[in-house]
Amino acid sequence: MSRIQGKNTGPEIFVRSLLHRMGYRFRLHVKALPGKPDIVLPGYRAVVFVHGCFWHRHRGCRNCTVPTNRRKFWIKKLETNAVRDSRNEAALRRAGWRVIVVWECEVEKRERIAQRLARLLGEGRAREAEGKAVAFLF
Repeated sequence: MSRIQGKNTGPEIFVRSLLHRMGYRFRLHVKALPGKPDIVLPGYRAVVFVHGCFWHRHRGCRNCTVPTNRRKFWIKKLETNAVRDSRNEAALRRAGWRVIVVWECEVEKRERIAQRLARLLGEGRAREAEGKAVAFLF
C-alpha cells in the first residue's frame, strides 16, 4: 500500500498532457478545494478527477474487483473511498465548480476523452461569456 501513488499517476499525466496539447492551462492538486482535485481549470470553474477504477469503484468496469483476502476490510475501505468522492463532488458543485471524472479505463480511448473534455470545457467558456455580456449590459 505504501507504494500506491496518489498523485502523478500514468492516467493523470496522460489527461494533463492531453489538456495541455488542447490549449488548456490548469493548476494541479489544489489543496483549498474539497478532495484536492487532480486538475483545476480556474478560468472555466472546472475540476478534473482522474480516478483509478479499483480504488474509486468504477461500477461495471472489469478493473472494479474486490480482493479475495480480507474481503470485509477491502469492501469497507473501497466503499468509504466512493462515499468520500461523492461528498467531495457535491461540495464542489455547491461551490459552483463543474466536476469532470475521467476513469482509468477510459484513458485508452484518447479521442473520446478529448471530445468529452472539449465539449464540457467549451460549454463553460460559453456560459462565462454569457455571464460577462449580461454583467456588462447592466
